[in-house]
Amino acid sequence: MKTKWWQKSVIYQIYPRSFQDSNGDGVGDLQGIISRLDYLQELGIGAIWLSPVYKSPMDDNGYDISDYCDIAPEFGTVADMEEMIAEAKKRDIRIVMDLVVNHSSDEHAWFVEARKSKDNPYRDYYIWRDEPNNLISGFTGNWPGSAWTKDESSGQYYLHLFSKKQPDLNWDNPKVHKEVHDLMNFWLDKGVGGFRMDVIDMIGKVIDDELITNGPKLHDYLQEMNAATFGEKARPGFEALTVGETWSATPEIAELYSSPERNELSMVFQFEHIVAMWKEGQKYKGNQLNVPKLKEVFAKWQQLEKGWNSLFWNNHDLPRVVSAFGNDNKYRVQSAKALAILLHLLKGTPYIYEGEELGMTNFPFTDMSQFNDIEARTAAEDLRKAGVAEAEIVPMIRQVSRDNARTPMQWDSSDNAGFTTGKPWLAVNPNYKEINAAVNLQENDSVFHTYQKLIQLRKENDWVVLGDFELLNSAPNVFAYLRKFENKQYLITVNLSDDEQEFKSDFEFGKLLIHNYETENFAETSGSTFKMQPWEAFAVELL
Repeated sequence: MKTKWWQKSVIYQIYPRSFQDSNGDGVGDLQGIISRLDYLQELGIGAIWLSPVYKSPMDDNGYDISDYCDIAPEFGTVADMEEMIAEAKKRDIRIVMDLVVNHSSDEHAWFVEARKSKDNPYRDYYIWRDEPNNLISGFTGNWPGSAWTKDESSGQYYLHLFSKKQPDLNWDNPKVHKEVHDLMNFWLDKGVGGFRMDVIDMIGKVIDDELITNGPKLHDYLQEMNAATFGEKARPGFEALTVGETWSATPEIAELYSSPERNELSMVFQFEHIVAMWKEGQKYKGNQLNVPKLKEVFAKWQQLEKGWNSLFWNNHDLPRVVSAFGNDNKYRVQSAKALAILLHLLKGTPYIYEGEELGMTNFPFTDMSQFNDIEARTAAEDLRKAGVAEAEIVPMIRQVSRDNARTPMQWDSSDNAGFTTGKPWLAVNPNYKEINAAVNLQENDSVFHTYQKLIQLRKENDWVVLGDFELLNSAPNVFAYLRKFENKQYLITVNLSDDEQEFKSDFEFGKLLIHNYETENFAETSGSTFKMQPWEAFAVELL
């Protein structure tokens, strides 16, 4: 079976503001990324997913775009972007840009024009109503807040499903489609390898029915986009990586997006395994690892037949996985490796978020003044309005804040973890002297080298890419599964707990492929009970 490059690759997400600063202003930039491409080549990744670097007032750290065809000055220039694309290509690394087209910034020229009058030709690029309905903004924590803001000059309300500085684009207007296709082709012509599509399931919304995701025209829009920009019709022989952020997707919906014959996207991000770990289903009540539920969710998604899975633990919107699901104290290294082994040997394309390969942890926030993220600050206001005591607010937000993922990358033990010679835009995690890239590179059994080996296993073994998945019965806190390919079987077993666990099997163990404890301690047994140490994980070829 012929595979696409992105099926055998691992994708690495960079949050540019926090990756590497090259000029001492405390903000990461494109030249900083260029300076670290050799590190990413050594890790072995196939593509970089680059969070937004477009021109922006940075109300939402770049997810509010004021010019899609220009680069924010703090990140560099279009010439810097072209250089990065070229330098990455030399290392066989593609650049996948973030595409944010559910909304723009209120400082985008389109919206500036749209506000001038109801008769302005750009007015219909956005969504206006004389009276607001009950739609809620996504930046209001767990309590209602209107998704409509009144434009005083015209007396009408405009829709913003996120910040009021992020007005939603009107995808009922074909002119918006043409604008979006043009900006996508602008970057494709410069050599980008594809797009990660921010909240793409919202572009087909039906406002008056209060239907936000999976609207009736959504897939028509995506097929039109495919044909006009990155797809085979527009670019014969070009294999773009396109991944949609779809919080609302089910496996059935995911197959609509990613079945090759439908000519839409390569894959989607689903978040069921994330939401299922929220206490009482509410983000700000924190995470609580529920292994049986995790097994159920992953097993369901592994059954995709016509589509393709994305695999991830972290991104710029989520807390660090070793803190959220692992043990970031006594078993930080073991649990970071265990979570990596579990995820990377599933069927799908794995994504690594910057610093995940080092076992970076959540930040020990103690005061609301330390948070930068608009969502965290808005959530704190909502919690206060709901009567939550001030002393309880920081602990609630600290567990799940998006700022956990956005603290600067920890490169070495020098000042500011080697991220900047200036004052970092967001404080560096104080544990950087123990947890950094330099330490990881020096240690043969580091978290980094586990990720490196997993990436290499995927490149060299078709069973990792194409093998069938079977969930095995096991102890509640043990996640064990088989991958089956060409009459061979491969067993992956992970203890997701701080306690010793038993794994019982009748399998005959063959070659050990990867293990997160000292290999000499691995008992190559068959037809017996295998005692697993806390957070122990291994993959073995079966005889």
